[in-house]
Amino acid sequence: MDHSTEIREFLRTRRARITPEEAGLTPHPGPRRVPGLRREEVAQLAGVSVDYYVRLERGRTQGVSRTVLDAVARALRLDDAERSHLFDLAQPTEARPRRKRPLSPQRVHPALYQALDAISTPAMVLGRRMDVLATNRLASALYTDFQARPHAERNFLRYLFLDEAARTLYGEHWNKAAAETVATLHLYAGSHPDDPQLTDLIGELSLHDADFRSMWADHDVRAHATGTKYFHHPLVGDLAFHFVTLDVAGAPDQSLVILTPEPASPSAEALSILASWTGTAAAAAAAASAPAEETRDRTG
Repeated sequence: MDHSTEIREFLRTRRARITPEEAGLTPHPGPRRVPGLRREEVAQLAGVSVDYYVRLERGRTQGVSRTVLDAVARALRLDDAERSHLFDLAQPTEARPRRKRPLSPQRVHPALYQALDAISTPAMVLGRRMDVLATNRLASALYTDFQARPHAERNFLRYLFLDEAARTLYGEHWNKAAAETVATLHLYAGSHPDDPQLTDLIGELSLHDADFRSMWADHDVRAHATGTKYFHHPLVGDLAFHFVTLDVAGAPDQSLVILTPEPASPSAEALSILASWTGTAAAAAAAASAPAEETRDRTG
């Protein structure tokens, strides 16, 4: 990704969403050529010169202090995730390690696999670029069997944008879920600008999906630690889950996502039905793949 373009577009889209009135400024007379704040108005709010802010928005971040970045963040009313993203983007390019090779594959600790199996609701482990590293049985039943896919396709964004079944599963909530997922990827991109696999992923999705291109151009960033997800599953109908995202200790860039329904709710009942069907299917598959001798021993 081009560093200068990223910081320019991020700052441009942030100031475009704030009007002078909202910022407490008196608008200059005459027509405005840009939506939201002008560069000179951001500079005024941040207490820096116009030339200084223009250089920052053009990606010339060498020597920019944390004090100035904080002032710009306040002027643009950035939330915590956006402020963190701005600081990542403003890191001088010469201070960034340059990577020419893909990052090494991520591994899931065996204890985490055991924990996944013990969780009685859908759960998965996500890695860099929202790669799906592991899922439990109910997550596979809810979304898709990621483990059956080629390694290159075990990515939640590829599933969300390139698999028509994902749009059916999310139904009317797909657009919101997709925008939030892209915003999460933008946050990752700010701290991993030299990840070549990230560049490949963005290029692939941009080439094949207009929705992704539009959402990526919004430059929204968001950290989704908790919230609610809604689905319309083809087997059990409507589902609503609370979700929590937890960082995996000792495993950089890995997170555990757990979805839980309200107790005694229609979603809990539907999940129970899905679990019973999934358990029956898994048992049948295991029996079908068992050696003949083992099968005879079990049946007496």
